[in-house]
Parts: sequence; structure tokens; C-alpha cells
Amino acid sequence: MSPAKQKFVSYIRVSTLKQGASGLGLESQQAVIAQHLAASGGVELAQYVEVESGKTDDRPQLEAALLHCRQTRSTLITAKLDRLSRNAEFLFKLHNAGVKFIALDMPEVTTLMLGVLATVAQHERETISARTKAALAARRARGLPLGTPRDLTAYAVAAGVKGRAALLGKVQKHAADMAPQIERARAEGGCTTLRCVASWLNDQGFVTLRGKQWTAAAVINVERRLLAGVARSSWILAGRRHAGASRPMDQ
Repeated sequence: MSPAKQKFVSYIRVSTLKQGASGLGLESQQAVIAQHLAASGGVELAQYVEVESGKTDDRPQLEAALLHCRQTRSTLITAKLDRLSRNAEFLFKLHNAGVKFIALDMPEVTTLMLGVLATVAQHERETISARTKAALAARRARGLPLGTPRDLTAYAVAAGVKGRAALLGKVQKHAADMAPQIERARAEGGCTTLRCVASWLNDQGFVTLRGKQWTAAAVINVERRLLAGVARSSWILAGRRHAGASRPMDQ
């Protein structure tokens, strides 16, 4: 007669309706549990899924899972200890209910360790709550709006402009750095074509701003950026000269 397989009742929890609807949080927990069952040869009698915050201890699905465990003398299995609760008192109550359980992120948890971990979990919850309240109070004191603004267009535009400016600066700097090398390709390499310049740069170990091999198109792009930079500098210089000429001479 083959030995009886260990019986499990799995419990899976996500904190938000969005996580529950997407299935992403649920699926990851299900995968971890399924992997353990396959490795240990255990059998899953039932699976209970709950969409509820860890702060709430009134959870019907967890109660049903515990009842199922008591009725079948099964072990409650969960992917992570904090899926059960972050409340120390609740975890102690769970342990004293007479149901064996295993948290796969901490399978070595003992009764003593459970007390320590439960206290740490509750402290983490309280710390997160305190930081959130402090941040909201600071914003309120500075007269800033609370919550997420409905219209994020201005923020997105500002971030986009800043990002484009930073990228343009990198592009212009790279072009300026490569200008002497392109001149060397023509002077020392005797290059008279863009393809020859690109080949010379590749032979010397130079790469483009994106870390790729040089091509004729890449060379001409650098030269266009250099010309654009020269034109802009000339325009600024001309404007300054014009402004200086229009000023009355000091007597």
C-alpha cells in the first residue's frame, strides 16, 4: 500500500480588487504553492482565495480554510507569512487554533519564531502607516494638495521636456567628442567618404552613443549636430553683438 500523501488546504490573499481582477498577485502565489506541492508530493484538497487588506482580521475565506483544515486534519499552506496577517495577536490566535500551517517563504518557522516574526510584521505595518500620515501632514502644512491630481498632463509635459533636454545635451556632447576623431579619419586615414570614416572609427574601437558600430548615416548625423551647434552659437554671438552695438557709448 502506498503511503498516504500529506494533505494541504491553500490560502491565497491579495490586498486590492485590482490585484484580484488582474490575477497577477494571485497567479504568483498559486505558482509558488503548486511548485511546493509537486516537489513534496502533497495533495491540495481545496484552495481559498480572498481579496482583503492584511489589516482586516475578519476574513471569511480564511475562516473557511481553517475549518476545512480542522475537518480534514490538513495543513494550511500559504505562499508568504504576511498573506495570513500582519497582526501579531491574530497570528498567535491562528497558531493556537490547533491548525498546522506552513508559509513557504519561511518554512522553518517555529512557535517561538512565529511570535518574533509576527511582532516584526505588525511593527512594519505600524511604521508604514506612520510614514504615510507624516508625509500627508507635511504636505498639508505646506498647503499642497493631497492625493493624485486628476490631470497629470502638466507633470508629464514638464518631465518630457526635462528628459529631452538631458538627452539632447548627451547627444551634443558626444558629437563634440567625436569631432576630432572624424577629422583624424580624414587626415590620417585619408578618408574622403562617409563610409570610409565609419570604417576607420570602427577599426579604432570607437562606438556610437548607443554603443553600436559606426555607419555612414551615423557619421553624417554627428556632423549635422556639429553644424547645428555651430549655427546656434553663431546666432547667439550675432545677437549679443547686435545688442552691444545698440547700446549708447559711455561718455
